[in-house]
Amino acid sequence: MSESEDGGRSPRARSRRVADLTPEEARKKAKEICFDLLATRSRTKDELRKALRRKGFAEEIGEELLGKLDQAGLVDDAAFAEQWVRARHNHQGLAKRALVAELKRKGVDSTLAVEAAGEVDRDAEEERARELVRKKLRTMTSVDEQTATRRLLGMLARKGYSQGLAYTVIKEELREAGAESTMLDDVALD
Repeated sequence: MSESEDGGRSPRARSRRVADLTPEEARKKAKEICFDLLATRSRTKDELRKALRRKGFAEEIGEELLGKLDQAGLVDDAAFAEQWVRARHNHQGLAKRALVAELKRKGVDSTLAVEAAGEVDRDAEEERARELVRKKLRTMTSVDEQTATRRLLGMLARKGYSQGLAYTVIKEELREAGAESTMLDDVALD
């Protein structure tokens, strides 16, 4: 097999190959691609749609297949969103705001994304922020309080936590860790 016949093909060469398939062969190949993607992890309809589009499949073949996968219960954006929220909040420590943004990037409808992220209540979000701060503080034994505060605020901001919650949690956790003064005492919290 030459370079042009194997996986080193350009996207244009791949689309010509898909275009050369009969409609039935194209449907079968699209189904294989979707099943391969779903075998590794759950996917949204939009993720599968984009994958098929990248591979050069006709829009109607993709939509027909996605409809069948949806009817069979193999693709469910609401279930995907709930699973994604649980996993990313528990394992990555992401806050609601970051979770909604990720779900939207994955093609989940805004309403579904907000609803799924609603599973994370304020108390759970605050507790997860505390866990993240405590863990990070253990690695910051040789830095001053100002540097620690800046780094902790940045970490929580990147994970989608509100500024008010971040300030409160960091101030309390620094006190708990024995910081001599808490610079955040003078900061107005929202």
